[in-house]
Amino acid sequence: MQSLTELEKRARVLEPENEQRLFIWNQTIDYANQFLNELPYRPGFSNGSFEKLEALKIEEAGKPVDALLEALKTEVDATGINSASGRHMGFIPGGGLWASALADMLSDISNKYSGIAFSGPGAVKIETQVIRWLTSVIGYPAQAFGNLTSGGSIANLTAIKAARDHHGINSTNVRKAVIYCGEQTHHSVYKALHVTGLHEAVLRKIALTESFQINTAALKQQMADDKAEGLNPFLVVGSAGTTDTGAVDPLDEMATISSQYNAWFHVDAAYGGFFMLVDEIKNKLKGIERSDSVVLDPHKTLFLPFGSGAVLLREGSVLLSSNSSKASYLIDTDGADDINPSDTGVELTRPNRGLRMWLPLQLHGVAPFRACLEEKLVLIRYFYEQIRKLGFETGPYPDLTVVIFRYPGDADNRINQKLIAAIHADGRVFLSSTVIDGKMWLRCAVVSHRTHLTEIDLALQMIQENIQRIIT
Repeated sequence: MQSLTELEKRARVLEPENEQRLFIWNQTIDYANQFLNELPYRPGFSNGSFEKLEALKIEEAGKPVDALLEALKTEVDATGINSASGRHMGFIPGGGLWASALADMLSDISNKYSGIAFSGPGAVKIETQVIRWLTSVIGYPAQAFGNLTSGGSIANLTAIKAARDHHGINSTNVRKAVIYCGEQTHHSVYKALHVTGLHEAVLRKIALTESFQINTAALKQQMADDKAEGLNPFLVVGSAGTTDTGAVDPLDEMATISSQYNAWFHVDAAYGGFFMLVDEIKNKLKGIERSDSVVLDPHKTLFLPFGSGAVLLREGSVLLSSNSSKASYLIDTDGADDINPSDTGVELTRPNRGLRMWLPLQLHGVAPFRACLEEKLVLIRYFYEQIRKLGFETGPYPDLTVVIFRYPGDADNRINQKLIAAIHADGRVFLSSTVIDGKMWLRCAVVSHRTHLTEIDLALQMIQENIQRIIT
């Protein structure tokens, strides 16, 4: 018993007493507040060294919290892309709502298992409420349902798996099944095709228009040709906001074409789907409500922290039939009225994922989210006009909140390569680049809830200063 008492004493270090909790909490919250207060003035991108991190080996004894927070401050949060910053305008920026951080803390402390309603009925009701709201945003019917995921990759995987299962695509017929994507379809879709075995299907990459949207005439002709050859047009993938250019495919036309061939119509709206909250953009997204499945990323245009995705299916029963399973050790959990999240996705063990979306929506209401999206649309149009005034070539007028631009007359891309390198070295604002048909383009993506006119003007100033140094 003496040894057991000693083991218990040492083990209880993992459950600090109230006084120690308060001490660690106060230091942590002081650092968090300092980070947020300084965030508007910190660069969008920084290089750094990692001596403190490399010295902090995992050992038998613990270390003081102040040393750990110092390493976090100087070598984690101060290096690389400043993802929480409004100066992050590369790729598709995330956000990181403060209220969601509080929700994550509460969720982690209570550690409610939200995979099964029997285990965490309140947590599952929160997730169900959030999913029902998401389906209403898209315009899906009452029988629609979904699953909250870690992001767009798992959401796309879940939707594509459901399409495969619903259409009975398997090893006996996969080589006659045909999948149609655009040339700018997100690479997570191709990952999902590999995971589900659909990489063995016929893949058609449909040409894009000058506005980087799927050419529906080419899509229709290709599907007709494939049908005539005895193939099975099975899956059509549209985008509501591509990563490269922010383009929105003609979703309504694609829905009509898909229905003519009884093909599953999937929309990757990870970036653009929440613009359905903005009346001005709803018509641009017309047809998304006719899709069989849609993917949303709340950690993009709902500004949640990374790790927030959602997949929605027009027919919720299809999602259940693709994922639901039983185990003998779970017989005690039968009988709950709510749909178990573990039956609508690939994950079994999962956190109380709905709380990080539910809390800010309940705390703030939907109105400020809509206003934030409207603000981003105004800001990107301002950027588009101003960058053209600086003499840059631009891509199409933005469908959503991404603009591509480049220094003109740069046939070998050398000037634009120098420009993006100079912008990264400058670091005041982070921008990224892409290559389309051999031409290098710089990208400005206005997505973060912390990006306002001040940050846009700083980006324009930084671009102008760096290009003048390069060309002179």
